[in-house]
Amino acid sequence: MGGVEDNEPPSKRVKTSSLELENLSNTSSLSEFINPLGGLMARPLPSQGREDMVGSKGVIKKVEFVRIITKALYSLGYERSGAVLEEESGIPLHSSAVDIFRKQVLEGNWDESVIALQKIGLDDENILKSASFLILEQKFLELLGKNRVMEALDTLRSDITPLSINKKRVHELSCCVISPSQHMLLGFASLEIETSNARMRLLEELQKLLPPSIMIPERRLEHLVEQALRVQREACYFHNSHESCFSLYTDHQCGKDQLPSHTTQVLREHHDEVWFLQFSNQGKYLASSSIDRSAIIWEVREDGELTLKHKLSGHLKPVLMVAWSPDDSQLLTCGMEEVVRRWDVHSGECLHVYEKNGLGLISCGWFPDGKELFSGVTDRTICFWDLDGKELDSWKGQRTSKTSDVAVTKDGRHMISLCRETVILLLDRETKTERLIEEEQTITSFSLSKDDKFLLINLINQEIHLWNIKDDPKLVTRYKGHKRSRFLIRSCFGGTEQAFIASGSEDSQVYIWHRSSGDLIQTLPGHSGTINCVSWNPSNPHMLASASDDHTIRIWGLNRVNLKRKEIYSNGTVHLCNGNIK
Repeated sequence: MGGVEDNEPPSKRVKTSSLELENLSNTSSLSEFINPLGGLMARPLPSQGREDMVGSKGVIKKVEFVRIITKALYSLGYERSGAVLEEESGIPLHSSAVDIFRKQVLEGNWDESVIALQKIGLDDENILKSASFLILEQKFLELLGKNRVMEALDTLRSDITPLSINKKRVHELSCCVISPSQHMLLGFASLEIETSNARMRLLEELQKLLPPSIMIPERRLEHLVEQALRVQREACYFHNSHESCFSLYTDHQCGKDQLPSHTTQVLREHHDEVWFLQFSNQGKYLASSSIDRSAIIWEVREDGELTLKHKLSGHLKPVLMVAWSPDDSQLLTCGMEEVVRRWDVHSGECLHVYEKNGLGLISCGWFPDGKELFSGVTDRTICFWDLDGKELDSWKGQRTSKTSDVAVTKDGRHMISLCRETVILLLDRETKTERLIEEEQTITSFSLSKDDKFLLINLINQEIHLWNIKDDPKLVTRYKGHKRSRFLIRSCFGGTEQAFIASGSEDSQVYIWHRSSGDLIQTLPGHSGTINCVSWNPSNPHMLASASDDHTIRIWGLNRVNLKRKEIYSNGTVHLCNGNIK
């Protein structure tokens, strides 16, 4: 059956039982147990002619390589396999001195632990003192836990204090003797310490402190593999797939087919130009607004299809924009120089109307706590409200321009507004300090990155500029190619880790650039009118939406036909990199 002849030796067809393995280990050394596949599988790694090195480049030290693998086996619970590797390779995970040291720590032999510490080969006196401090601290805490207060106090005075390090910690420990509540403040659950767990944690802390050549750090192999995958991801020019798509069997490389470039749905519920749209923070909804004086909430189903949830009516003028509450339970809509309305996303009910007598509102947004909101006003001020409509504050002066975008960072500390045609104001609300971004051309709109560190600015001269605003504002990248001569065009960040920039355009195409390089990598035809706004789903890097003067919204996704052709078959398993695989 399956190509295996009946006269195949049983050892190659039947898995040895765990009991048989145990009997083997009891009657012979581990090295006498020979893997029946050893002759086929155990081929020496290339070593460039040097026995102490492995790998085709000759840069991996064999001893380090084997020790790290052994450590990983033990960490995964494969203790017998780790022991076999140690014996077969002749390379121990730890020296005998380190083994003795670990044993003393785990058994709680504290004085012996300090003595063993002196013998493991430490040259740095500071590390030696710090390690001794950790050991004696655990001794002190366990003595307290057993209510042996005088012995604990003696340890503190005679052993810990003479080390002359970490005096603040010594003071905290002394307070534990006086007040058990201080013990809680230091992060210990109770004086009845669960000793085995505490000692394991101590060993982990010592491991971080000691040189890695003496005790290999926990999860070192996993860290190296994750580092390699991260390097592959960063080198992947079109990277736009979920982490679950990574495989150790092959090098990672996304193609352009991982970008949303295929129209998956056309939404036609608006009856006039669609001016604005935005996915909710969790990506489960899309909200759009139109010159037809309505806003629509669309629900994103699990299969990626969007369905109409609520059509929001009540504005007397075109709806300029929408803004999602931090928890996506409410939505703000702003009429053109009119009012701001707050809606319940679940029911579609209008909860409140915000207005200023004799003035119009021109933008809206939320503070991170979801309890306050703000709006740009036609008199060039910014108004702050609570949910019930009480005006909390109003910024006057050159805070905004008449075409005002306003944004707030997620910590609520910094407010960003367009204060003049070519200038954006970055205001620290705590220190009241101001920073400015000054462009040479008129600014038409801007958007803030998810990490609050970058600002994407659309200009009247058909350029989009990326600014780093973490410290002193700095122009990072320019994006060119899209068309803009008359209308307000909005762009956005998007894709995995927001690695791409997308924008609308007056030539009816969506433009996508590589964020870091500034290269134009995709144009998406399909609309028949100016594309005013784009929004990338924050939860699905393969979903992009565009709003157009042709009265429609297009949803862009992956070309499933091309993906199907690129299925990879390995050991009977299909591996796909797409937004729906989990």
